[in-house]
Amino acid sequence: MKKLLLGNEAVALGAYEAGVKVASAYPGTPSTEITESISKYDGIYAEWSPNEKVALEVALGASIAGARAMVCMKHVGLNVAADPLFTSSYTGINGGLVIVVADDPGMHSSQNEQDSRFYGRAAHIPVLEPSNSQEAKDFTKLAFEISEKFDTLVMLRMTTRVSHSRSLVEPGERLDIRLRDYVKDVGKYVMMPAMARGRRTALVEREKKLQEYSEKADINKIEYNDRSIGIIAAGGAYNYAKEAAPGASFLKLGMVYPLPQELIKSFTENVERLFVVEELETFIEDYIKTLGVEVFGKEYFPKIGELSYEIVAQGLKAAGIKSEILNFAFEDRVEVKASRIPPRPPALCPGCPHRGVYHVLKKLNLTVTGDIGCYTLGALPPLSSMDTCICMGASIGNAHGMEKALGKDASWKTVAVIGDSTFIHSGITGLIDVVYNNGTTTVIILDNSTTGMTGHQEHPATGFNIKGEPAYKLNLEKLCEAVGVRRVRVEDPFDLEKFEKAVREEISSQEPSVIIARRPCALLKRVQVKNPPYGVNTDTCIGCGLCIELGCPAMENRDFISIDETMCTGCGLCAAVCPTKSITRGDMRG
Repeated sequence: MKKLLLGNEAVALGAYEAGVKVASAYPGTPSTEITESISKYDGIYAEWSPNEKVALEVALGASIAGARAMVCMKHVGLNVAADPLFTSSYTGINGGLVIVVADDPGMHSSQNEQDSRFYGRAAHIPVLEPSNSQEAKDFTKLAFEISEKFDTLVMLRMTTRVSHSRSLVEPGERLDIRLRDYVKDVGKYVMMPAMARGRRTALVEREKKLQEYSEKADINKIEYNDRSIGIIAAGGAYNYAKEAAPGASFLKLGMVYPLPQELIKSFTENVERLFVVEELETFIEDYIKTLGVEVFGKEYFPKIGELSYEIVAQGLKAAGIKSEILNFAFEDRVEVKASRIPPRPPALCPGCPHRGVYHVLKKLNLTVTGDIGCYTLGALPPLSSMDTCICMGASIGNAHGMEKALGKDASWKTVAVIGDSTFIHSGITGLIDVVYNNGTTTVIILDNSTTGMTGHQEHPATGFNIKGEPAYKLNLEKLCEAVGVRRVRVEDPFDLEKFEKAVREEISSQEPSVIIARRPCALLKRVQVKNPPYGVNTDTCIGCGLCIELGCPAMENRDFISIDETMCTGCGLCAAVCPTKSITRGDMRG
């Protein structure tokens, strides 16, 4: 019986059916659900790794041992994993190895737009790109076949809409894949220069064979209709183009690297005008131009953000494509203007422990170097308490760099904030750098006992593994002390007075310091929030707005300040900042 699955769930099913034994990942939207789903299948070992580099190294180790293995990440995570990626392309594999990378066109939950197809080309590994959930499952299984046939890591490129859209999938049986024998082979797996030179030659030969495979691969398909226009597309972009121009001829690519040169030439010779529809960069378009073929692409379709079938249809219309080929049903739709949509800026949740931290940092007028996570929202009004956010772990290095540029006096005005999961991912080395190079940076670890932004995944300091089973709990205090930080303290971010005192003391110290702001995320299932909600006494409230400046969604300021008791978690921050003590537990308006 067919199942309605997310693209990510379908990848997980494909991994299960392909006989995968080991799956590793670091959570990152839009890829997170893949490994979460894999962890529910018996017969597969799954883990959240500390970061993407480690995740790939774990999967590669499993592959070398003879097992089929998968590693999953979002596009920026691929940057972290780039070191083992490029070298594993040289070593090749033993058991099949697939890396699933989910790109995020439109930056729905990312700090940049990045096209991972270029990593495939740079690393000389094949790249497959599905357009729906059935293909996500099928291409996953195919990727393992290609991996073992050509002795290579294979990339499966997903995008947000394919990852998070549901379509029907036909489940199959799990393959009984035996472990391949491990044979010690220093020339293959030890990449000293002499061995690497030989593997480089093997890589070039392998890529030629992959090129030949691409020419005949069933996942690259020609669909001839009206030959006045030919469209080359892959993945989600194919869906948009097919809906926008159902009467056009198509070359649908499932393997986007290496690209099938002869198949492309054959297609172009049989259509009058050629277009490439692809999201983000001109990856396919540029390749076709190297073949000396006239092709149109980004002249008509944007290079920024996600495509849609309306955008593609409008681009083709601007290119003069005849109307009988196009689908202009979108012109009959009711247009909803942006000005009619109520603004819904992202905000920290009611009861979020990060809110108290940012209130104090704003009050002290500090420069705050920030990081990736829920707490990045502290940059937005009314908290407005973060100055930088670059990538995972950058906050500590940024603060250290500011100190070295401006002198030690700058450290009295600067702090770095980083989440517990992010600190484990990429912050530890930054802290080591501060200690080793005589910095005095104060680091605030926002320990909410989870990987919050991506949906409450476990990590090494939560005490649980991916299946929710008890695991060793990393002690952040001892870790910080072990790298040489002598001033380490744990504070409750809801105790504003004490927390402010702690920040003042640590930024004034002449050595590195760490404040662990420890309070679990209010939305964690294992955290039972039982505090009664607060209410506002409108008779004594002077309307100063200090409580509103906390940015809590439960606070309302219309004709008078009030608290939505259905949202209030009873954290007490609003009561702590109220100068007239007008906020107390319970509704005071009566």
